Amino acid sequence: MVLSSLLWLALTPRWAMAVEISISCGAVGQELQLCREGAQAWAERTGNSVRVVSTPNSASERLALYQQLLAGGSTAIDIYQIDVVWPGILARNLVDLGPMAGNAPAEHFPAIIRNNTVDGRLVALPFYTDAGVLFYRADLLRKYGLPVPQTWDEMTRTAGRIQQAERQAGNGGLWGYVFQGRAYEGLTVNALEWIDSRGGALVDAQGRVVVDSPAAREALSMAAGWIGSIAPPGVLNYSEEEARGLFQSGHAVFMRNWPYAWALAQGADSPVRGKVGVAALPSGDPARGAARHSGVLGGWNLAVSRHSRHVAEAADLVRYLTGSDEQKRRAVKAAYNPTRPALYQDAQVIAANPFFRTLYPSFESAVARPSRVTGRKYNRVSSAVANEVHGALSGSSTPEAALHELSHELRRMSRRGW
Repeated sequence: MVLSSLLWLALTPRWAMAVEISISCGAVGQELQLCREGAQAWAERTGNSVRVVSTPNSASERLALYQQLLAGGSTAIDIYQIDVVWPGILARNLVDLGPMAGNAPAEHFPAIIRNNTVDGRLVALPFYTDAGVLFYRADLLRKYGLPVPQTWDEMTRTAGRIQQAERQAGNGGLWGYVFQGRAYEGLTVNALEWIDSRGGALVDAQGRVVVDSPAAREALSMAAGWIGSIAPPGVLNYSEEEARGLFQSGHAVFMRNWPYAWALAQGADSPVRGKVGVAALPSGDPARGAARHSGVLGGWNLAVSRHSRHVAEAADLVRYLTGSDEQKRRAVKAAYNPTRPALYQDAQVIAANPFFRTLYPSFESAVARPSRVTGRKYNRVSSAVANEVHGALSGSSTPEAALHELSHELRRMSRRGW
């Protein structure tokens, strides 16, 4: 079937085979514009046309939309941009790209290719990868003679000290730290980073629920203490872009976000241009047990719907957008991390994103969310984590009660196996 489709494409005149391919793209930062540019370049090369569909910024809302469209057999979208934790959830409605990918899989990080392979089927090709990182105001750290914090306790103290000093000097709108505190996938990611940095976990590799632990209680107690202290109360409604907006406007000392925010912070119109640094996220306190710098693995992939009427053309667009040239363009222009190791040796990529070299180990060893072990139930797992953690941060629950309830919910989900 695939070979015959490709043969048909090779033999059919260009004018006769022109089709329209629809692709869903995110709109965080420069995502949508970059997607349009890349898709247009492919369209000009092939004679086809592309319709770019903008989807919700919230990963949870986007997944719900995808599930609705795919379950209904919709042909409205040919190519879906999917989160790194969704292959197992959506695999049944996605095309096996393996037979059409050529040697491309061998040119990406093996771990991501494994992540995107479900029951022997390569259901998505890597678009860009991510790991959570710490953005900081380098100018303010220099002003007060303070180093980049290595632990969460150090970050909390440094943020509070600079916030207090700046407010006393008249900078009343400055906050110490912003992150993704809304009850959605982004909060699940932040919570896992806090917990993993102390040696804890949500679910272990065997599928056992281990979230109600001293490491998790310490992490949530710390984070709850930030709200209204070094983090604005509104952070409880922040996703990536709200956090970036406050930080980039010059109103925060530290920010947890994805690397895409670097290019925007360094933009010509950015109030903090030339004042920002990037480092690994803080670790737990080594004196109190296991501790490591923990950034959660992120990133997005491109998949072809099995309901598409133009599978061969859609797969060709996926290969183009995930190719070396396009990934390099996105990295140089907007700091999107390539999924091709070779590009981390590219002089132009490193010149545009010097932190790629120093944080490369963070990208290689990022902690994965428990999506593989929990399978199709991961979305329910993430929702439970986000809701309970949000309750602890907002004060509607205590960290101890939230973790006890979360453990109970996850154990109930896993009773008949993940």
